[in-house]
Amino acid sequence: MKKLIFTGSGVALVTPMNEDGSINYDMYGKLIDFHIKNGTDALIVCATTGESPVLNHDEHCKAIRFAVERTKKQIPVIASSGSNDTRYAVELSQSAQQLGANALLLVTPYYNKTSQVGLVKHYTYIADRVEIPIILYNVPSRTGCNIKPETYVELSKHPNIVATKEANGDISSVAKTISLCGDDLVVYSGEDNQTLPILSLGGKGVISVFANILPRQMHQICADYMSGNTEASRLAFLKYLELMDGLFMDINPIPIKAAMKMVGMDCGDCRLPLTTMNEEAQKKLYAILKKLDLVH
Repeated sequence: MKKLIFTGSGVALVTPMNEDGSINYDMYGKLIDFHIKNGTDALIVCATTGESPVLNHDEHCKAIRFAVERTKKQIPVIASSGSNDTRYAVELSQSAQQLGANALLLVTPYYNKTSQVGLVKHYTYIADRVEIPIILYNVPSRTGCNIKPETYVELSKHPNIVATKEANGDISSVAKTISLCGDDLVVYSGEDNQTLPILSLGGKGVISVFANILPRQMHQICADYMSGNTEASRLAFLKYLELMDGLFMDINPIPIKAAMKMVGMDCGDCRLPLTTMNEEAQKKLYAILKKLDLVH
């Protein structure tokens, strides 16, 4: 097996914003401390939940540097550095490596997309030009581009491509990928509500939106399952399933930022083009949080 970057719960960290839309580094630091204290196994920064599409290059790099320095090597920092422009993905990946990131998260090309052959060439081109491990990110609902199990087999042959964040919503496909790739590719769930099924197939954890608000609980769901306490893991997973789903009642990261504000962790609003949730949706989200005694 290739060296694991982490097992358990990696948080897809939100990027807190000030009222003027700039990054709120004071809150960013508090969030990082909060996750280290509460058992989060890895930080994934500047990814979809971190609003990467609206961060410019300098902001992206500064946020990575800040996270690396704040964690002080207590847990891995995984920097999102994917792009639909292969050359820019190399540039950002190399910058993240130089800034001290432990690994990279690379989403599939989006909008212009590509073929399965193009995916292999795209990822191989990047992997040949960095020295830290790569987690692929497959989220066809956002990108319109899906990595097939057979393509994972080819990609997993590269020594720097060690894992995937799988969010294709197709458990049968995930099972086939794990069957075909074996120890050459670690699979992390890219969807909170599929964490337990993917663990049951041999996945090694989750890259989680839900963990932004309940990091200890997601860490424990994974830890219990992997230590053999599967019943405790199952019960906790089902307990929080409604909230996991509720955090996607609008476009991510709109709901998670709303939920964090409701429980006293105000990370500001999302940058445009994302907007705030409407009043009806906020009431539904608040009701879920109240049911779990997270608000009063």
